[in-house]
Amino acid sequence: MVNERQSLDLTTFAQAPGGSVEWRISPAPIAYPDAVADMESRAAAIADQQATELVWLLEHPPLYTSGTSGKEGDLLDPRFPLFTTGRGGQVTYHGPGQRVAYVMLDLKRRRPDVRAYVAGLEEWIIRTLDAFNVRGERREDRVGVWVRRPDKGAGHEDKIAAIGVRVRRWVSFHGIAINVEPELSHFSAIVPCGVVDPRYGVTSLVDLGLPVTIEDVDVALRQAFVEVFGATTANLPETTA
Repeated sequence: MVNERQSLDLTTFAQAPGGSVEWRISPAPIAYPDAVADMESRAAAIADQQATELVWLLEHPPLYTSGTSGKEGDLLDPRFPLFTTGRGGQVTYHGPGQRVAYVMLDLKRRRPDVRAYVAGLEEWIIRTLDAFNVRGERREDRVGVWVRRPDKGAGHEDKIAAIGVRVRRWVSFHGIAINVEPELSHFSAIVPCGVVDPRYGVTSLVDLGLPVTIEDVDVALRQAFVEVFGATTANLPETTA
């Protein structure tokens, strides 16, 4: 079932009046509590018009996070720390080899529509994957971006990217995570995003046979972001947070 969000008009997200989007890449893994604190601080500053919008690319050390829809039984094996967080969604894994992009945009200035914003994030991921000739797709009954796996059997699909957002004062934070080359076995310790159907698993670009690096994905992410959300014009150095 194809997600009806595919029919939404996303062009207005690229029409923010004035300002610029800072594009930041952190080369070292960032502890989850530190990332959340930085996001919340920056989102508040954006809402107060004291800071520019921000896209922050990073990796986390191995950990699990549980969103607002998380269930106690979704953590099957507590092999890594579990953090309860205010983003939407259920339980997921973050770790090395996964590109996390935290997105702090002023939706009040761009378009105050959370559903359309999530569709914009999906489109951003889909266009990023297309740069590597991977067809990512939305699904009406499942969150994230999926790829079909006919090699595993009829009706099989794997999740390649997750989405979890929070909006406060019409400023977004949290964001997306694309599996580039994470240790996929770490997903076996959870019920990823509450999906229990055995036809639906988890994959990565490298698992699909693509020799892709995090740096390759960063280039594709930036190009696709421009197409969906508009230019990143800040001339700031890429540094740790």
